[in-house]
Amino acid sequence: MNIFFKDKSFTRSLRAAFIFFAVGLVGCASNPQQQNELTDTTVENVDPLEGFNRKMFAFNDTVDTWFLKPVAKGYRWVAPAPVEVGVSNFFDNLGEVSNIVNDALQWKWKQASNDTGRLLLNTTVGLLGTIDVARHVGLEKSDGEDFGQTLAVWGVDAGPYLVLPLMGPATLRDGLARPVDYYTDPINYIEDDAHRYGLTALELVQLRAKLLDVEELAGGGGDKYIFMRDAYLQRREHLVNDGVVEDDFGGDFGGDGY
Repeated sequence: MNIFFKDKSFTRSLRAAFIFFAVGLVGCASNPQQQNELTDTTVENVDPLEGFNRKMFAFNDTVDTWFLKPVAKGYRWVAPAPVEVGVSNFFDNLGEVSNIVNDALQWKWKQASNDTGRLLLNTTVGLLGTIDVARHVGLEKSDGEDFGQTLAVWGVDAGPYLVLPLMGPATLRDGLARPVDYYTDPINYIEDDAHRYGLTALELVQLRAKLLDVEELAGGGGDKYIFMRDAYLQRREHLVNDGVVEDDFGGDFGGDGY
């Protein structure tokens, strides 16, 4: 694995891949009854590269099965629950930087103010973000923003669904947005290689550990590839629309409390 971490862009892309993988499963876990397979017509539009994507999915799944999942289980076994929570909070706090940048690019000034307050309060009083102090004063954590969502708000089409080797699920739009997300990640500005790579590895492991309790939803006998594809695309649509979906009669409904 050391050879992989010599490239900063690779480590950022790999980290982003498992973030997307995580939010896809968590999004499904919140309401699994909504996970319906796409129609043939829709598949032709969103997944024209299904043959290639399935091969990449199988490759990524093998890497996960034989490396990432065992490491995540080991981390879960040695790390007490409070440590896991603290580590997760720390990386969530770093993510507020990207949230703030994309809040501003999307003209979401109220959310930008909320996320800025969270970053300042949790970084200081919350001991570098390990304690989520902000939520106790009414500054709730958002679902997060990234440049792919910003491009969507600006009117850029998602493009075809892609599964990239080691980088995981994406759309053409989200894939093109990842270099921008790289520059809004504070970890990538750490000059010391050992510390930067160490934090990258820790973030990957803790993200994978989060999935241990929910991944069985994807292994219930159905087509795992379709489950993950639909989960990712539905979750991204949810994020782009800030949880607001339109029903068949034209009315808007807020999802997840929005």
